[in-house]
Amino acid sequence: TVPWTMAEALPPAPAILAAGDRRRAGATVRFALAAATEASAAAPDRAALETIFASGNGDGAVVGTILDALHTVDGTVSPTLFHNSVHNAAAGYWHIAVGSTMPSLSLGGHDGAFAAGLLAAMGAVATRGRPVLLVAYDTPLPAPLAAVRPTGFPFATGCILAPGREGARAELTLRFLADPAPAEIPAEGLDALASGNPAAHALPLLRAVAARRAALVRLPLLEDAHLEIRVTPC
Repeated sequence: TVPWTMAEALPPAPAILAAGDRRRAGATVRFALAAATEASAAAPDRAALETIFASGNGDGAVVGTILDALHTVDGTVSPTLFHNSVHNAAAGYWHIAVGSTMPSLSLGGHDGAFAAGLLAAMGAVATRGRPVLLVAYDTPLPAPLAAVRPTGFPFATGCILAPGREGARAELTLRFLADPAPAEIPAEGLDALASGNPAAHALPLLRAVAARRAALVRLPLLEDAHLEIRVTPC
């Protein structure tokens, strides 16, 4: 195996978007759409998927630019910047691109954004019996926001959660626990990245699913709760 090393991550070109939307989409949206596109590549119909987009930071680069603009003499903010600043911008670009009118939910959750998205997605699958595309993404914030909200690197991931086992890599069983996650041995290697980006909290779960390995993964959810996810290979 080749050891993992940190390298610059450039936002991929969102080929799924029309040319006009492609020009307007910022780096954060591009990372989110790249994850959504790859995760849904095998789906029979992308437009039939409900979606949940989760991000602890939102598009911090856009917010930073707007704050800088408001600090100028005329305080003018471009319509495109305002359009991209809303928390459901990535979901909007995605649903327009695939022509979907299915339900969509955009979540925050600070450092628990991925856990919040996973909880919402599994709840939607359980109650409505339809597949859900879950996308979690976060990118570093610009200065001076980065000083109070450090995010080490961009990260985005996506997966489809469905009610049946056919074609699945793993079965997930989730428990919500109203107490803080227990202290764990500090992670090493790739899993250690989970502390550097809210969306990267998904890494221990992704590793177990990718390796088709049984595991019990705990994800903090805000300060006073956590999720316990049991992974059973299919």
